[in-house]
Amino acid sequence: MPLLLHDMNPSVKFIVVTVSMLAMAFFFDPWTPLLFLIGVFILQVFMSRVNWKLWCWMMLPFTFGAFGYFWTTLVFGASTDGTVLWTFAGIDVTEEKWRHALSLSFRVLAFSTLSLLFALTTDPVKFVMSLMQQLKLSPKLAYSIMVSYQFLPVLKDEFSQIQQAQRLRGVQDKKHWWQRLLQMRRLLLPMLAGAVRKAERAAFAMEARGFTGEPRTAFYRPVTLTKTDFLLSGVFMIVLVCSCVGGYLLNKSF
Repeated sequence: MPLLLHDMNPSVKFIVVTVSMLAMAFFFDPWTPLLFLIGVFILQVFMSRVNWKLWCWMMLPFTFGAFGYFWTTLVFGASTDGTVLWTFAGIDVTEEKWRHALSLSFRVLAFSTLSLLFALTTDPVKFVMSLMQQLKLSPKLAYSIMVSYQFLPVLKDEFSQIQQAQRLRGVQDKKHWWQRLLQMRRLLLPMLAGAVRKAERAAFAMEARGFTGEPRTAFYRPVTLTKTDFLLSGVFMIVLVCSCVGGYLLNKSF
């Protein structure tokens, strides 16, 4: 049960997440995104095993962003319809502004929670393999994405090595931020030159192992569809539909 979302087919999960986000974009009341946010959070609690400390840190900038949307909509919103709830520093906060502000901030939080659910429960390599096998993504594009992803930690280590090598040769760190920004070109140029050489070697190695970019029917690491994938898709759709219906009813009531 706690690993169900981790074992779900990545392509199916990607489609479900995309459909849910598109559906949420058409609802402008505050209740629907709030109910969907709660539903997605409950699914993540009971069907995944994530590092909640990391989750909180990753949600922090989105929470600030949601508060920014909330505040700017209240202060700078153009709508003056509805009853004035209160006045602050000469600014009238109307009922319409309040609803728009809550709707935007809850939508940001719902999208962020859904995105983190996908990112923290999906293996990137398995996702790319699934895109090729289930969604028929071109192998040239899929392997390019996978190699680029694998190169990211290598580039980070190379950046650190070049920086340390330059310090050993007597290059001093600048005091001001704009001087450090200009100094970055001395680090980025050799790092990019090294990245091009690594990419060329990777391309030669793939060609030497018989990679032609043509679609294949057999894979070293097959990713299959199971009944659990369809069951979990149904659970996501139930959460989505219940959020939409519940939001509609609550919007009519309040």
